[in-house]
Amino acid sequence: MKLAPYTLTATEAVKAIASGRLSSVDLVKSCLAQITETDASIEAWAHMDAEGALAQAAECDRIRKAGMGIGPLHGVPVGLKDIIDTSDMPTERGTPIFANRQPSADARIVELLREAGAVIMGKTVTTELAFVHANQTRNPNNPDYSPGGSSSGSAAAVAACHVPLAVGTQTNGSVIRPASFCGTFGFKPSRGVISRDGILQTSDTLDQVGCFARSLEDVALLTDVLGSYDQRDSCSFARPRPNMSAGAVAEAPVAPDLAWLNLPFYDRLAPDALEGIEAVLDVLGPRVTRMSAAATLANLVGIQARIHEYEICKHQAETFDGHFDDLSADLQPIVSRGRQISLAEYEDALVVKTSAQEFFEDFFTEFDAIVAPAAAGEAPKFGAGTGDPIFCTLWTLAGLPCITLPLLVGENNLPIGVQLIGPVEKDDRLLRTARWLQLHLAQAT
Repeated sequence: MKLAPYTLTATEAVKAIASGRLSSVDLVKSCLAQITETDASIEAWAHMDAEGALAQAAECDRIRKAGMGIGPLHGVPVGLKDIIDTSDMPTERGTPIFANRQPSADARIVELLREAGAVIMGKTVTTELAFVHANQTRNPNNPDYSPGGSSSGSAAAVAACHVPLAVGTQTNGSVIRPASFCGTFGFKPSRGVISRDGILQTSDTLDQVGCFARSLEDVALLTDVLGSYDQRDSCSFARPRPNMSAGAVAEAPVAPDLAWLNLPFYDRLAPDALEGIEAVLDVLGPRVTRMSAAATLANLVGIQARIHEYEICKHQAETFDGHFDDLSADLQPIVSRGRQISLAEYEDALVVKTSAQEFFEDFFTEFDAIVAPAAAGEAPKFGAGTGDPIFCTLWTLAGLPCITLPLLVGENNLPIGVQLIGPVEKDDRLLRTARWLQLHLAQAT
């Protein structure tokens, strides 16, 4: 039986459109039909422009038929987290404070997506100001459960086959955790690979852009499109980016050396998550070195929180000053606490962050990747929060590339991801290791 176009991965769709076997219009129509059928119970979208998406798709088809140049995402639908500015759609940042906010220009990554031929389908739901307070999106595997945060809508839209690709952001665990809960691939490349210009700033030091997809090749494809130097972004670096797509299909020349750091907060792991990860580690056997982690690593969790809270109060001071009473009961105490952090405390935290980066730079001279949980376990019930981000905190703080692979299933038949973390700016090697891991586990079963 022929599969409906909405089930295609982005890599499959690109090939089908380029060859003329599938039109972009038919792909977009199929995705829109899937959204119509399923989004009432998921609510992944903050803004959907069906008419605009079909117009973009028709233009993609015209360009291909005219024999003009086509980009690496030609005709493929993409969802954008609703903190990413778009000149033709509102960007409301998950809060009534910014209701009907219409940017005048596209974010840098939206410019790159358009240049690559992508069809911008709409804006996916985020938490309030991309922080802790959940909005309406539910887990597509079971709507009684959370999809995670703050890139909740992006993860849910990909998992529900509304779009093959979506963009999110991560300041703590907001790509890796929702990908784990929803059962998608989630990839956050090294800090500075992707520009953040035109994206809501909650932490100049920590904010990073990431991708959701249903295959390893797809997250690599999207990241290659988005990666570029941008002098407007303080973290962007002026040197070539790793070739993600090449890494995602490369064969490891030798079996990689992996590490498992037994961090003190791993006692927060749910029993089914621990059991599943132990099974993965058992299959990997001598490829994994298990080691106790220094207590100072666990202390980095507090360092991340101090930097994040100080910087969001700095960057969003105008919003917080003018609309404090409009903030959620979840966010108000965080803002109050962040305002009490002194400049000296903040600067001390930045020094510790730098030392953490140096530690991991040395650490990865001996190991290809770290194996870690992506989240504490299955998604929590809807209304009980968006899940604990602590299993992502250290890696985000250090700006390391991270990927979650949808490998496990919990006791409630919900997905649980396994996270791999690699050395900074060697993202292609991390994706190569992820491919090796997938193949190795498949052969073992």
